[in-house]
Amino acid sequence: LHLLRHLLPHWRRLLPVALASAGSELAGAALTATAAWLITRAAEQPPIASVTFAIVAVRALALGRGALRYTDRLLGHDGVLRAVAAFRTRVYEALVPLAPAGTTAFRSGDLLTRLVADVDAAQNLLLRVLFPGAAACAVAVVATATAAALLPQAGLLLGGLLAVAGLAVPATVLIASRRTEPRAKAAHAELAALTVDLTRGAADLAAYGARGRADERARHAAARIAALERRSALTTSLASAVVLLLQGMATVGVTWLALRTHASGALPAVQVTVLAVLSLVAFEALAPLPVAARHLADVRASARRLADLLDTPPPVTEPSRPVPLPLDGPLGVDIVGLRVRHRPDAPPALDGVSLRIPAGRRVVLLGASGSGKSTLIAALMRFVPYEAGSIRLRDSDSDSDSGTYALRDCAGYDVRRAITGMTQDAHVFHTTIRANLLLARPDATGTELREAVRRARLLDWIESLPDGWDTVLGADGAAMSGGQRRRLLLARALLADPPVLVLDEPTEGLDPRTAAAVLADVLDATRGRTTLLVTHEHSGIAAADAIVRLDRGRIVPAATP
Repeated sequence: LHLLRHLLPHWRRLLPVALASAGSELAGAALTATAAWLITRAAEQPPIASVTFAIVAVRALALGRGALRYTDRLLGHDGVLRAVAAFRTRVYEALVPLAPAGTTAFRSGDLLTRLVADVDAAQNLLLRVLFPGAAACAVAVVATATAAALLPQAGLLLGGLLAVAGLAVPATVLIASRRTEPRAKAAHAELAALTVDLTRGAADLAAYGARGRADERARHAAARIAALERRSALTTSLASAVVLLLQGMATVGVTWLALRTHASGALPAVQVTVLAVLSLVAFEALAPLPVAARHLADVRASARRLADLLDTPPPVTEPSRPVPLPLDGPLGVDIVGLRVRHRPDAPPALDGVSLRIPAGRRVVLLGASGSGKSTLIAALMRFVPYEAGSIRLRDSDSDSDSGTYALRDCAGYDVRRAITGMTQDAHVFHTTIRANLLLARPDATGTELREAVRRARLLDWIESLPDGWDTVLGADGAAMSGGQRRRLLLARALLADPPVLVLDEPTEGLDPRTAAAVLADVLDATRGRTTLLVTHEHSGIAAADAIVRLDRGRIVPAATP
């Protein structure tokens, strides 16, 4: 139901798919039954006029079945992929306000599984559960009604066995799968998290001698997944065998009833053939249902995991009537008496912080690890709430209240468009240099791209590459040095050109000499922009307009360079 609530708004696209799927199965069953009638009737050598309609019907059903099957595949993939894409966007939009404070309960690999594999379960819900179920129901109802019209007792027998095959057998598979699929999902999530740890933390694991234990845990998770998959496959196979057995029973039983009635002279021979063939083909539409039941159990497990994510309240409450923010020029930032706690019983991470950044000025915030720098940025970007104090954005340098915007009154989405830049977890994607830069501003021109990388002092390196702007950078910038990666992220932040540019530890992981050079380039490239540069480096920041220090959640009086 949780998934359906998000998919039902797309019913106008999905309803034709369901109708085409059911129509295709009905056409196939009708084609076989009509062809059987035609062959049997033709053996009696009747006048050609008496079988003309059947000949036309066979041709029309043969063509219609192919057309409906093509329409089903075409509209199905288009409609379902659009619905799943919209749902994936909804999940991502729900995830953004949770970061970073609201995602501490989830491991990164687990979040990746929820965003990719669990969202894909919505596709299985439509393509492999609802559409086959609707088609099977339509065929079963029409076949039962037809058989009952020809021979009531045959319709009763066929309808009962169809109900067992279409309801009881899938329900048994669903009950059995509900015991294994949650464990399989948990094992998949654990394996995904361990895989991320093994790839991204390989150096740390090796340094602490923990690589072997991590490999062993991954192997155990993979073995559990394999065992659960074998168990599920065995259940599905047995259910499919039961459906085949019921199909044989229905065909034999209906044929016996028809022959006995025909022997009494109450049923024509042509109808005997139709009933026998109809009872055989009616089960063809029910064959996918055991697999559909298994997918339904998988979807239920995914839906519960997604519900845990979607129902997690964001740390910051959105205003009921958000105030729009101007995004066409530099904004000043006024922070007064800010106090932030990560937990109600924890000591303040920020305690009475006051900081003013005039519009167009560059302020460097110094502080050791754990001093509260990242918490201050998270508060500025409305990722964490603050219990006391205020943050206001100002579109002028005047001291009046006109042209100021309280951060609490603004939507988080607007705030993160106004205050953004280069954060500690900024990612370089496994794509080209140009594509990585265009993430900041998809409509940027070639001239704007060149200017951004020039200001980040990366243009000469890009133009020296054989593939230039089309060079693929590898996973998280593996094809670049640390300094080049930082400069690329800086160029992306400069290209975004937000009203307030935040640069969080742009020199993290660099040697002192490279760090000093990058900081000097950052301050030169951000001249005239409202910039908050957060760093623990002391060299290379003399060109800043102001330097302040954060120590144990408190601001030390500012120093002027």
